Order: sequence, then C-alpha cells, then structure tokens
Amino acid sequence: MLSQDPQSHGLEKATRSRQADPGTAAYSRTPALRGAAGSGEFQSRGAGTVAEAGAMKLHCEVEVVSRHLPALGLRNRGKAVRAVLSLCQQTPRSQPRPRAGGERGGGHSACLLICTLKDKRGTRYELKENIEHFFTKFVDEGKATVRLKEPPVDICLCKANSSSLKGFLSAMRMAHRGCDVEASLSTLTPVKTSEFEKFKTKMFITSKKDYPLRKNFPYSLEHLQTSYCGLVRLDMRMLCLKNLRKLDLSHNHIKKLPATIGDLIHLQELNLSDNHLESFSVALCQSTLQKSLRSLDLSKNKIKALPVQFCQLQELRDLKLDDNELIRFPFKMGQLRNLRFLSAARNKLPFLPSEFKDLSLEYLDLFGNTFEQPKALPVIMLQTPLTLLESSARTILYNRIPYDSHIIPFHLCQDLDTAKTCVCGRFCLSCFIQGTTTMNLHSVAHTVVLVDNMGGTEAPIVSYFCSLACYVNSCDMLK
Repeated sequence: MLSQDPQSHGLEKATRSRQADPGTAAYSRTPALRGAAGSGEFQSRGAGTVAEAGAMKLHCEVEVVSRHLPALGLRNRGKAVRAVLSLCQQTPRSQPRPRAGGERGGGHSACLLICTLKDKRGTRYELKENIEHFFTKFVDEGKATVRLKEPPVDICLCKANSSSLKGFLSAMRMAHRGCDVEASLSTLTPVKTSEFEKFKTKMFITSKKDYPLRKNFPYSLEHLQTSYCGLVRLDMRMLCLKNLRKLDLSHNHIKKLPATIGDLIHLQELNLSDNHLESFSVALCQSTLQKSLRSLDLSKNKIKALPVQFCQLQELRDLKLDDNELIRFPFKMGQLRNLRFLSAARNKLPFLPSEFKDLSLEYLDLFGNTFEQPKALPVIMLQTPLTLLESSARTILYNRIPYDSHIIPFHLCQDLDTAKTCVCGRFCLSCFIQGTTTMNLHSVAHTVVLVDNMGGTEAPIVSYFCSLACYVNSCDMLK
C-alpha cells in the first residue's frame, strides 16, 4: 500500500515555494513507489479501492513524491516501480469522506487509481479541480509529472508509451476540469496480476516460428534479441522501443540498416553479426549513436570499408569486425579514444592507418589479414608550389575553421573529411609523401593475438608527410 504521511496541511504553503521543477528533477532519480503525503482521507480503503479492468489505463513506472518532506529536512529515497494507472468512476460507496468546507467533486467524478504488483488494490486520488500543474516537457520520451493539490504530492511517470501517455494526460485534464469523460470510465473492479506482465524488459526470440507477426513488442523492452528469424530488413516496430539498450539482430539476412535506428537514443549494444550487410551508413555514424553506442558487433558480414565518419562514435568501447571483406580501416581510427576491444580477424587489410598508433587497447586481434611487406621506397605526391585547393584546405584544417555543406560544396567537405594527418600534426589533402613502416602491436594493446601462424605481432602501418623536411626528419628519427 502507498504509505501516508499525516503531516499538518499548514506546511503545504511553505513547502510549495521550495519545490524545484519536477518535470526535470523527477527523472534524475532512478524511480519504488514512495508514500504519498496528505490527509488520512486519502488512505487506501481496503477491498473497495481497486482498478477496473475496462477503464482507461496506462502502464508505466511511477514514483509518488511528497512535497512535505523537503520542509521537514527529509529526502525521497525511492525509485519508480511498475504500476497500472487507471481513470475510474467513483461510486457513492467508494468516494472519500468529505473534507472541511465540502466535498470536492460530484457523486460520479473521475479518480486516478495507482496499482502496483504489491498493492493491487491501489491508492486513489481525486482529480476534479485537484491538479495544480502538468509537467510535460519530456512527454515524447514517455515522461511526465502531475502535481496534485491534495494531498500535496508529485506523481512522476516514466517509461510510458508516449502516445498512450499523451492520451491519458488529456483525459486527466478533462477530469480535472469536470468535463464529461464517461466514455473512458467504469466502475471499480480488481486489477489482475496479468496486467503487470506487460512490463517485460527482456525478450529473446531465436526461431522464426516464435517471431510476433500480429502482436507489437512490449514498449518497455530494454533488451531484445531476434536471432535466426530470417529477417531481411529491420522490423520498423522495433524503432518504437524508446527504452531499448541492447538490440541483437544476429544470424539473419539483413542487407541494410535504416538511418532511423539512430533514433533509439538509449541504445548501448548493437549486435548485427552473421547478416548480409555491405556497409555501415554515414547517417548512423552521425546519429544519437555517437553518444550512446558502446558495443558494436559487425562480424560475419560483407563490409569492405567503413566511412571516415565511423570514428565519430566516440563512446564505442567494443568493436568486432571479424570475417568481413575489409580492405582498410577508417584512417582517423585514432579518434576512437574509448575503444578498448578491437577484433578484425580474417579480413583483407594490407596495412594499418597512421592514426592507429594513437589507440589505447586492452585486446587486439588482427589474425588472418593479408598484410603487405613495407615498401622500400616512399610514394611521393608533392607539388611545388602548393595548389590553391591544397593551401586552402590546410589552412582551414590547421586553424579549425568550421565548415559544412551549407557553406562550401559537398565534395569539398568530403575532401576535408578525408585529409591525411602528417606525423608533425599538420594536414595534407593530395600533396604528400606516403611511407610504410612496421609497428609492434603491443605498443597499442595490452593483449595481442598473433597476426599470423609464424608468431608475429608486427603489422605494416602507413604514414603521411606533408613535406620533404618532415619525411627526412622522420627517417633520421627511425635511424
């Protein structure tokens, strides 16, 4: 049951002046349903306080925060619990006792009932002329807060389906105004345990016959695995799972990923191994995955190259690229500062990019690649004097002048994005010297899998030099 705090109503006015905006603060906590403060007339009323199975309902997580506690020097220490919220019709027998000054609401006014798995009878709150404010800034993320006048509590909702939440709040607003919402109300009847089974956070589907065709995925899913299901493209219903953190689509026949997968703002782990992917799109690299994605498995596909924008996935820690057709790494690989696990065995890599030496890995596996022997002579592509394009590009990059396709042509943006970095730290576009040396992989990784059957741990690495002076100085240092 929701516990009640029998504090004096005289604290209410002083308390309200100290409250922060719960539309933001409520979500910084990890939400079990805390006790609602208020007068004793809002205590749960035994078997009479139950939810009606056909009433308008919302499945979400709820935390009820008392606004009296801060004034008493106390803190809410709970976290949200799964609950079923119902808009129900109060019958004369189930209505609360009148307060001093008269009863709020009529004989058949709507009430809000919050039921949890431990308290299926629930706690009821009046709605008519009893809602002080709605906080809906994050309603599109399935979050909202409803501030009641009596008892003085904030009802914080999260992990709700955004469209269902909007409809439910709209009905609550009508009930607050005393409008007729009879179509969505009915008498109070018990909540069943099966109601709480909709709060699944994990689902594992490993055969085609178990794949849901007519039924939606539970909106509360945080971990979804659909392997060996014969999928040839991403099921768009998955994009509605806004709480998804782990998505496993391995062992299917997916050829292309939609850019909208980047709308899964909480996605941390993505497994796409053993599919038919031929690329990883630039749009995905520039989506919200930049800030959320930590683990990516692209092994056993047909990927030949990754875009340079792939290195914008700054939070990436684990990357698996085994058994593809990779002929090169993104040459700005060193920008993946958080990368700790890299496996790219059995590909067609001839050499490593120069910025590879900037990585700091715990584990590295490059076994079975077709590494070439370093060439004795460098490739010289110097021009004197520099072309206007080369000179301008070097100036823009060296001075970090911002650019995009709205300022300069798109093909020039691509040229700037793919500029080489000299060992001196400057940039070069098409005027450079290219040299190849060997690098011991233990210089970038603590644990290294042998690159061949001969026990080698060295691999060729390409270096670029913006001028003859840089090349000569580098050769002197190697000697």
